[in-house]
Amino acid sequence: MMQVLEDLTPLNRAVCSLGYDQATDYLREVLPFRTISVPSTYEHNGWVIPPSWDVEEARITKDGCTVYDGTQHPLGVIALSSNFSGTVGLKELQKHLYFDHRDEDSIPFHYRQQFRSWSRDWGFCMPKRLFDQLAPGDYEVEIRTREAQGTLKILEYKHQGSLDLTIALGGNLDHAGVANDGLAGCVVGIEALRRLRGRRTRLTYSLILSPGIIGSEFYLAGLNQAGRSQILEGIFLEMLGSATPLAIQESRQSQSMTFHALKAGLDGMGLRYRTGPFESIIVNDEYVWENYGIPMVSFSRFPYSEYHSSRDSMEIIDKASLDEAVEALIAAVDWLEASPIVVKKFEGNICLSNPRYDLYVDYGQVALGDALSDHQRRMRCLMDLVPSLVRPTSVKVLADRVGLAQGSALEYLQLWAAKGLIDLL
Repeated sequence: MMQVLEDLTPLNRAVCSLGYDQATDYLREVLPFRTISVPSTYEHNGWVIPPSWDVEEARITKDGCTVYDGTQHPLGVIALSSNFSGTVGLKELQKHLYFDHRDEDSIPFHYRQQFRSWSRDWGFCMPKRLFDQLAPGDYEVEIRTREAQGTLKILEYKHQGSLDLTIALGGNLDHAGVANDGLAGCVVGIEALRRLRGRRTRLTYSLILSPGIIGSEFYLAGLNQAGRSQILEGIFLEMLGSATPLAIQESRQSQSMTFHALKAGLDGMGLRYRTGPFESIIVNDEYVWENYGIPMVSFSRFPYSEYHSSRDSMEIIDKASLDEAVEALIAAVDWLEASPIVVKKFEGNICLSNPRYDLYVDYGQVALGDALSDHQRRMRCLMDLVPSLVRPTSVKVLADRVGLAQGSALEYLQLWAAKGLIDLL
């Protein structure tokens, strides 16, 4: 993992760029990824693939001396900057300069033009310390880029289980010149899938690496309904290399299998972490997957102070943090593999007291003097929960939601399966 980070962090991995292509070629030597190439002619829901863009020269000079060379760091030029050559005064120049308001020595990540390629400007990102030192006068500005029709590339690797039902792991492979944001999550996912190779599993596990937001959108849009329905849930892997606390963010509707699985894995490892509801910790590609009906948990070490800046470098990567994240993912897989999956096969409500089914749970009537049973009450809750299922889920999740032991819940659900109302996979 550390070697991959060392090799790929320096690349200018803009959404469509030589650096991004170099990263995909590199990673295909690490795992046998399938490359999904989306041409620039494809548009979906207003999402437009930006042109291929690489910086050849980006320089600010004054009186014949170089003031700033934007090619010294991949963040030195705003993403998808337009070309510009000319002389400008200080006030005009400052309109095109961006700095990190949190730290005077770091370079910020200016990325929004990648999602708005129809409206582009030229510009540099530089340390605030340098911005503050700029003297009045004229400046020569030269930004020269190489552009062509863009091709958006998505990497996908599948570990096939005995079932096609899939747990998707996602990561962002773009984010030029930074280590933790995106790339650290990618290498954690790669290592987890590498460890699954040769292991027999019930579920299928896939790893999808793509540019942020737009990559997830085009990946999911490219699947038909049957393909999307095979993806049970997902975990988005984000910023897992810093020495900051782990966090699990729930899916939009909460109570997902992957959320329970990650919690169980971290608890078993004795690691501290925090949890939060959807979009309370981080907002990233999770919402894209959720809007296609796929619950997506976020697994991250966010926040960290170096976020979206040149300080997000190999210096902040902690190998132990990466290892912890991988071990937690493998423990989550173990948890998912240990519990059968419940797939509902009916709509509406079944008259469970009908002798045809005989599945009704009666936990007593207080008005008639019945001694109410807490166990029976929990069983009744499980009975009421099954008809409400909209997606397959594990027996362990259902048992935990109603406070039952998995064995008790499974024994009752096997009766439902015997009546043909559900499948237990």
